[in-house]
Amino acid sequence: MADAEQARLAREVYERLGGAENILQATNCMTRLRVRLAKKDEGLVAAVKGVKGVIGVLDAGDEFQVVLGPGRAQAVADEVRALLEADRDEKKATPRKLAAKAEIGDGEALREAIKARNATPVKLFFRRIASIFIPLIPGFIACGLITGILGVYMKLAPEAANTPTVKLLSVFGNAVFWGMNLFVGWSAAQVFGGTPILGGVLAAIISHPGLANVTIYDAPLMPGRGGVISVVLAAGLGAWLEKRLQRIVPEIFELFLTPLLAVLLAGAATVLVVQPLGGVLSDWIGRTATAAVASGGALTGFVLGGLWLPMVMLGVHQAMTPIHVDLIARYGVTLLLPILAMAGAGQVGASLAVYVRTRNRILKKTIASALPVGLMGVGEPLIYGVTLPLGRPFIGACVGGAAGGAVQAHFAVGAATLGISGLPLAGATDHILLYLLGVVVAYVAGFAATWLLGFDDPEEEGKEERA
Repeated sequence: MADAEQARLAREVYERLGGAENILQATNCMTRLRVRLAKKDEGLVAAVKGVKGVIGVLDAGDEFQVVLGPGRAQAVADEVRALLEADRDEKKATPRKLAAKAEIGDGEALREAIKARNATPVKLFFRRIASIFIPLIPGFIACGLITGILGVYMKLAPEAANTPTVKLLSVFGNAVFWGMNLFVGWSAAQVFGGTPILGGVLAAIISHPGLANVTIYDAPLMPGRGGVISVVLAAGLGAWLEKRLQRIVPEIFELFLTPLLAVLLAGAATVLVVQPLGGVLSDWIGRTATAAVASGGALTGFVLGGLWLPMVMLGVHQAMTPIHVDLIARYGVTLLLPILAMAGAGQVGASLAVYVRTRNRILKKTIASALPVGLMGVGEPLIYGVTLPLGRPFIGACVGGAAGGAVQAHFAVGAATLGISGLPLAGATDHILLYLLGVVVAYVAGFAATWLLGFDDPEEEGKEERA
């Protein structure tokens, strides 16, 4: 439940977005409120950005994104959805009714509604897949940090390996990964519009150790093959089949016949087709990611670390989430997360350079307030409040991310979690000191690049360049 400040923030954002008459859908990720609107005008970005507590605003075409930060995004989104539901109940007006009215009499609203309905298929696909894993991220963070910190402790005190406390904490750290297929199956079925428990059942079929006792065409089945890739495919198939069964099964038999047929038919298709296909895809992803880092080394890290900030800015960074999950499931760590995390470190270095050189007291205050969360891996305040508005410091931040990414890839640093970045990620990596070395390199490179590129200080007369 939102507190008074979050409720105030949600109400102001809700009103400036146009309320129930304009908001078609409201969702959220870890740091952003994401809405689809019936109509947008030129002043909308500035109006929403002017709300106290809003970090940044991004018009991504089919989706309008309000950057709020971790924790706050979830609370504000819950409050906005509650406001939407209350207003719709009161006014008896849904967004689809609004779109229908727009088709009759409002050409501009019609164009915006069509634009929202015809979003880029690739972007919608990645957004839907990423939304499967968002509810799981707190579990990955907790278990990954436990595993990482425990690993450090075991290096310092290997004699403690057989103590009950260490054994119990090992179970805690492994818990989310042990049950990951079940969690993903439940969440995927929900996202695809099916019954969550049936998605969990299909995931359990994929993971069941009894599969090893079954031989088909002289080949024994392999429990867990394909990992989360197979689970997502199976849950999607199950949800699709379930919805079609609901159309043809008589209502009197639906309670027991629909789930029965869904599990039998989707289960058979999963074992015979989906799981082998998922295994091929998972193997390809694992080999490609590890080979890219192994063969490309520092160059691969340089490219990935340098491009990551623009991807975050555009809001498409969550497309990497299922890849991280699959790599962790296969290898215990993801080599990509430490590389990509360097983009945030480069942002910190660039912002420090701006802080040192600017004479604008408001800008200094903005940087000072945003740096602590930037060090903790939350980059949006620095992106939208400092580097992006100034232009060239954003490029400097990308250079810092590229340099740090090169270090991480060169030493093949892996992370046993996802959903966190910056300094907190160090505890979940398999080489803490090497990870921190990459962070320092990103800080220094981001600072140096921004210092050399210069920027137009907002306080200077005539916007003269400081170089």
